[in-house]
Amino acid sequence: MKRVKPRIAVTLSRPLTPTADANNNYRVALERAGAEVVALYPGDEAPLDMDGLLLAGGGDIQPSRYGDEDVACTNVDPVRDELDFKISADAIDRDIPILGICRGFQVLNVVHGGKLVQHLCGHDALGELVQHSDVRPRPGSLLEAASSGQQITVNSRHHQGVTPELLGEGLLATVEVDGLIEAFEATDRRWLVGVQWHPERTNEVSAEAAGLIAAFVAEASAHALATAR
Repeated sequence: MKRVKPRIAVTLSRPLTPTADANNNYRVALERAGAEVVALYPGDEAPLDMDGLLLAGGGDIQPSRYGDEDVACTNVDPVRDELDFKISADAIDRDIPILGICRGFQVLNVVHGGKLVQHLCGHDALGELVQHSDVRPRPGSLLEAASSGQQITVNSRHHQGVTPELLGEGLLATVEVDGLIEAFEATDRRWLVGVQWHPERTNEVSAEAAGLIAAFVAEASAHALATAR
């Protein structure tokens, strides 16, 4: 199969916010894997010709999106929420490959009717890096294929999360750590994966975990090839 350079839309936090300095990690990882990156910020219009969608990390989702009161949220940006939820619904409807990272994982869960735990202790790397070692993806899952069937080491940079009872409809948990779902995939889409960790921070995760970016870009490339015919 001839490789086609895919256009991947990446939703990001506003520049000059606490997460803005980390935005470059996504671009570097995607371009290294062979993608053309289209950066989207709150208020931007979604492109019509994207081959993949990456929902990046950032502040917390407005809890009214999942029917709860705000009891522990930080850095809420309703305009970013609007961008993420609108573009996610469109990409899901068109069956475009989707990767949700950290906040993006949480967005996909809420889009599928799930909810979030608004605060967790001990998972956010405010000082020393927090890692989960020897993580084993569910056999037969997209994540297992992306990590070459190996156990993986991942980072932890989140203060909100998803428990099994809060998982959205149509999502299959593929990694659980300490009672929290750390990865899932959609059972009714070609390629939709959410991970609570940050595979684009390649110095913080194992090589097998970082392979998720390459797998996502390869799937987006296949989509680009199919639509180019």
